[in-house]
Amino acid sequence: MNVPAPLFKRLALIGFGLIGGSIARAARAEGLAGEIVTTARSERTRARVAELGIVDRVVETSAEAVEAADLVILCIPVGACGGVAQEIAAHLKEGAIISDVGSVKGAVVKDIAPHLPKHVHFIPAHPVAGTEHSGPDSGFAELFINRWCILTPPEGTDADAVERLRAFWTALGAKVEIMTPEHHDLVLAITSHLPHLIAYTIVGTADELAQVTSSEVIKFSAGGFRDFTRIAASDPTMWRDVFLANKDAVLEMLGTFNEDLSKLTRAIRRGDGEALFDHFTRTRAIRRGIVEIGQDSAAPDFGRPHPQLEKKPD
Repeated sequence: MNVPAPLFKRLALIGFGLIGGSIARAARAEGLAGEIVTTARSERTRARVAELGIVDRVVETSAEAVEAADLVILCIPVGACGGVAQEIAAHLKEGAIISDVGSVKGAVVKDIAPHLPKHVHFIPAHPVAGTEHSGPDSGFAELFINRWCILTPPEGTDADAVERLRAFWTALGAKVEIMTPEHHDLVLAITSHLPHLIAYTIVGTADELAQVTSSEVIKFSAGGFRDFTRIAASDPTMWRDVFLANKDAVLEMLGTFNEDLSKLTRAIRRGDGEALFDHFTRTRAIRRGIVEIGQDSAAPDFGRPHPQLEKKPD
């Protein structure tokens, strides 16, 4: 039986947390790369990746990882992308596709593009999937199934390269959409970044309440608060970088949110039940729309299974 050739001869993953680890597991399961090479900042992480046996080679530096790679994916916080791009630029293979997984695209383009040679194809990407867990043990091959991956190729990017990257993410199980970096950042500011900011704030507020003890907050958490705590448990480094990198769009959405919150505050203060009912009815319809198009399932992004976590060392 003829085995189809892999999409890429060598895949290089810079960083190996939840997303990098999930890409490696899924790419191996689907036979998408002839060889998978990775590196990570800490020696401990590199050692753990080697123990897991998910990739073919674990190397010490980003420059070494990208040698002869057809596809290079930066799976690191967006704030670190510029420095890594500068480090790998001279070692990139001609015709290689360079991508990332960050949830901010405008800042990533600005930080990475100036360092890359003309003979490579730079196609930023954002797989809209995740859990509250991080580290090399947290990834799982099914993470991207039926989730969106947004590509934001700069104007003039080679169409064949874009299609190859689209085919890669499709093979991982994702649905692929193409946007400009600016539009991506505006969309994600309201659908992802602002909800995370609100979750961090609510959990922080609960922690600071003098009238309610921390044990009571934990013991009597209702479903809504539990959902907030899952979101607020996300990687602090990643989210610090996201808010700083997408500052303008987040502040714009935060301003609109504060205006709406002020309206609800006035309605509660005045006992205006009709205004509250109308608002809740409208937002309920949005929830129904999300369910109807299949963007909700029994396995949500946060809290999806990750069996490897049970094997995580101290």
